[in-house]
Amino acid sequence: MPQGTIKKLNSKGFGFIGTDRDDLFFHMSAVQGTTYEQLYEGQQVEYTEGRGQKGPRAETVRPIG
Repeated sequence: MPQGTIKKLNSKGFGFIGTDRDDLFFHMSAVQGTTYEQLYEGQQVEYTEGRGQKGPRAETVRPIG
């Protein structure tokens, strides 16, 4: 699975993961193994990449460690 770092979270339930290429959007419904509220900026995560209505997005987002 690809890995990245959470760059930004907001109170509306979505955030962005920094990757080697671009930042990927993710929604709180994609988070697994923890809750959205327990994620923090700078945290390492793994994810699968999918496509949303507005382009690439991260799916199945899981914290590492």
